[in-house]
Amino acid sequence: MTLEPEQEQSGLAAVDLGSNSFHLVVAREVDGRPLLVDKLRERVGLAEGLSDRQLDGEVQARALATLERMSERIQGIPPGRIRAVGTATFRRLRDRGAFLRKASEALGVDIEVIPGTEEARLVYLGVAHTLGDDDGRRLVVDIGGASTECILGQRFVSSRVDSLSMGCVTWSQRFFPDGLMRRGRFEKAALAARVELEPIAERYGPANWDHAIGSSGTIRAVGSILGGNGWTDGEVTRAGLDRLQELLEEARQTSELDLEGLRPDRREVIAGGVAVLRGVFDAFSVDVMRPSGGALREGVLHDLVGRIHHEDVREVSAASFGERLGQDPAHGARCRTLAEGLFDQVSAALGLTPADRLLLGWAAQLHDVGLAVAHSAYHRHGAYLVEHADLAGFSTRDRQEIAALIRGQRRRPRLGSLDDLPRDRARTVLRLLPLLRMALRMRRDRSDRPIPTPTLVAEEGRFTLLFSPGWLEGNPLTRADLDRERRHLASLDLTLELTEST
Repeated sequence: MTLEPEQEQSGLAAVDLGSNSFHLVVAREVDGRPLLVDKLRERVGLAEGLSDRQLDGEVQARALATLERMSERIQGIPPGRIRAVGTATFRRLRDRGAFLRKASEALGVDIEVIPGTEEARLVYLGVAHTLGDDDGRRLVVDIGGASTECILGQRFVSSRVDSLSMGCVTWSQRFFPDGLMRRGRFEKAALAARVELEPIAERYGPANWDHAIGSSGTIRAVGSILGGNGWTDGEVTRAGLDRLQELLEEARQTSELDLEGLRPDRREVIAGGVAVLRGVFDAFSVDVMRPSGGALREGVLHDLVGRIHHEDVREVSAASFGERLGQDPAHGARCRTLAEGLFDQVSAALGLTPADRLLLGWAAQLHDVGLAVAHSAYHRHGAYLVEHADLAGFSTRDRQEIAALIRGQRRRPRLGSLDDLPRDRARTVLRLLPLLRMALRMRRDRSDRPIPTPTLVAEEGRFTLLFSPGWLEGNPLTRADLDRERRHLASLDLTLELTEST
């Protein structure tokens, strides 16, 4: 099913680039909620091509061809209503920038690489919206190709998220590399999964949840097999897992599997997935787990709708992060307001977007969180904290760009941190950095006195700040700071002029 032309402006799309399969879901927004109209799934086996943190050429070609096909399906949907996320295998790539550029070009949309904790949050969001608004405490487990996400939550809010480096593909490669399924191998694989889960097992014990929910293809496949054989009503139980493992051991080879409810493209990874699921049941004392139709891609859709309607979880995340580190929220808000006021005057001239405005705003809001470590070099401390923190809603690149702005806010800008960014994004950060620095110089006194936003004009390599008559003379310390700023910006081949209206 496709969207009619008149519906395209209300269209939404989420692309989940998993380590086993790529998923695309297309929806139409109705009354502020996504209504699913189409979905595509292709098994790519991205994690199978990962060796020494590099992707082999065959898997790269398969992935890019899949993305080109998906690109055709999302044509006509506004770019701001499409979100594509890369998960565990993208996180593990040593030089992911080159492949990420190729993948983004093939899809026609920028691909975000999200941290494991963000993946877990979005998984829970997708599951919660599928199940509805009930009061029960939930344990949600998602077994992907190369990672397993564990989440505790209630209603639509997750309270605890963890991401572990194990999945159906990686466990199948490690414990069933030749496709031979023996009891000893299952026991070793399940034990290894328990070892991974042991550090969080107490937090996810049965005292912390009322219902266990399984997301992802692995758990849905196991539920389908158990239901298809009449062993359960589609739920996953301990007894059902035991019977399934016995069947797998009898078949011996994954290529020989012919089970009701098991798709042919999942045969090669079902053994690893079952072993990880056994480890979860044992570590968390689960007796029954109910498969859910909701998953990461549905969570991305709902999160995207929130962003469109200014209910962006990143705003809450940034504010709570600053609060935890003892930041003065009023000062951060004043700095953000001034930085955004400067941005609004020159964004067209500098070729900046609304998404860039958000990045600048968060950098201004969080610029001094490093004071929680020490005043000396607080810009470097703050950059480190932001780049490595678990900030709900923020992609890895979001955090890198905000960190680069925070690191570059003082003294002569150090630009080494831009080396890890794509070239076009590094240029964007360099355009935003002078706006941040000017705003922070003018708000250095940390007072609540009103400061009218000066007029800012941007031309080729030149900024002009125009103040009201007598303002510079009446604020000599700020003028001195801005004079020093002129010298620092010169190191970026930028000229700053200060003047007053007549």
